[in-house]
Amino acid sequence: MPAPRRIAVIDRGKCIREKCGYLCRGICPPVRMGKDAIIIDEKGFPVIDEVLCTGCGLCPKKCPVSAIKVINLAGEAGDPIFQYGVNSFRLYNFALPKPSAVVALVGRNGIGKTTLLEIMSGKLLPNFMDFSRKLGIDEVIARIAHKELKNYFEQLKPGGYRISYKVQNVEMLARVAPDSTVESVLAEFDNGGKRSSIISRLNMGGFVQSKLSSLSGGELQKVAIAAAMLKDASLYFFDEPSIYLDIYERMRVAREIAALSQTKPVVVVEHDLALLDYLADYVYILYGEPGVYGVVSGVKNARMGINEFMEGYLREENIKFRERELRIELFSSSEVSKKVLFSYGEMEKSLGRFRLHVAPGDVRCGEVVGIVGPNAIGKSTFIKLIAGVEQPDSGDAPAGLKVSYKPQYIDLGFEGTVQEFVILKKIDQSYIKEFELEHLLFKRVPNLSGGEMQRLAIASALSADADIYLFDEPSAFLDIEQRMRLSSIIKRDIAGKEKVAFVVDHDLVFIDSISSRIMQFSGQSSVHGNASQPSDKVEAMNSFLKALGITLRRDKETLRPKINKEGSVLDREQREAGNYYYHVK
Repeated sequence: MPAPRRIAVIDRGKCIREKCGYLCRGICPPVRMGKDAIIIDEKGFPVIDEVLCTGCGLCPKKCPVSAIKVINLAGEAGDPIFQYGVNSFRLYNFALPKPSAVVALVGRNGIGKTTLLEIMSGKLLPNFMDFSRKLGIDEVIARIAHKELKNYFEQLKPGGYRISYKVQNVEMLARVAPDSTVESVLAEFDNGGKRSSIISRLNMGGFVQSKLSSLSGGELQKVAIAAAMLKDASLYFFDEPSIYLDIYERMRVAREIAALSQTKPVVVVEHDLALLDYLADYVYILYGEPGVYGVVSGVKNARMGINEFMEGYLREENIKFRERELRIELFSSSEVSKKVLFSYGEMEKSLGRFRLHVAPGDVRCGEVVGIVGPNAIGKSTFIKLIAGVEQPDSGDAPAGLKVSYKPQYIDLGFEGTVQEFVILKKIDQSYIKEFELEHLLFKRVPNLSGGEMQRLAIASALSADADIYLFDEPSAFLDIEQRMRLSSIIKRDIAGKEKVAFVVDHDLVFIDSISSRIMQFSGQSSVHGNASQPSDKVEAMNSFLKALGITLRRDKETLRPKINKEGSVLDREQREAGNYYYHVK
């Protein structure tokens, strides 16, 4: 049987089959010529034969609910590794860990990174796109010709590699064992008596006796990371270890993972570009069509791999997988020289035992003010004061200004479809395309993923007629491409409208790219916080990075900020000069 020349995917959650009278089948040229290019299966769903399909594009264009995608495979290469089922996502090529190194998997959401991670860890076995039955490990090995890959799967058999796997969805810990304490969970994985040390190093002492059901997302993340590190394993896998963590905790975790990789192979999936660059020794890039297919590139050194990902072009493979390169946008003096839009005075706010002091400040037309600092230090409280969600105990928040607010925790309170929400909120049609919401229009809002919900909430906030736009952790659940695109869109629109935006985030590259000036929050988490006035970006970032204990340089090709390795020549030189933040003028 000839290999498919294209990929066909039908979203069965959208397909209205009988309601549309199987329009796809009715208009298909091969079907009209008597070929079974589209058949109806036993459950009443259309099934596209990817060999007989000509790729004419009629069925995706005519489908009334946009449930069909047909992607030509002319630019695709590699060996088929896995497919979930008929007309579903598939993955090409494989990746391998490296001894005493961190290997990073880089790519968009829905491109197969977690699928690849599960195959590499033995949680999922390759089926080589033959999903008629489940293959055993010996059958998988017999079908592999590549010697190194064959040896790797031999070691995944019982008695071979011992695997430690930190899952992406850490919330399931609280669902599986809600009444277990952190101490009891970590004790299960602690074969070498190391848990006291790792509890201290990951700053977990304040909640080690707490039940999992009472923990925040960041605390659950650290429990999952600690449990994975405590396990005596041959290979360690970490799927998005930065989710829910502030930049201080991200660096704490990154240092621990880097230390672990000195003696053990580590594989990481991560979307925080600065953290990814700090951790990775080698990179595999995954490209393709999200939700449709993913292709794994050859292995690359970290700097080259990340730069090629940002460029959208794999040099060795001679494959261009994105039309435009991802660019870091440096701010100019014109962004902070415009007229003042509004000022606010000194404010105080207490919430329980926590108190926040806000220094007076002003904001200018067309600027984006980045807000940095640890969790539980008052950043979201400040945003709520500006938004009018909270009132200060003393001092006055800005009044008479229209505010659009995208909160940290998103609850749109809407049960209908995305299309209905778009109409209700009058979301600008340009954002539908820019935030890739077209294929979500017929999905119900409560069924959206975290990244999909985030994009919809941001589009809604930007579409509102306001003077102040407030975004609390907008990069959460977004991939690297989406973060860079979001930065460009917010900067462009705020400048064009001559309004102002405040952005709270923990992604250093995102904050660096989007901010005109910076507010720094300091103090003691959950006890007291101090908010500085919006300050010169170089001065504020320098102070923030010094408190964080890291120095930043810039990549010569992409200008993306890179965290210097502690103790390196550049790190020492920048510390001695007091230049923790390297800005290109």
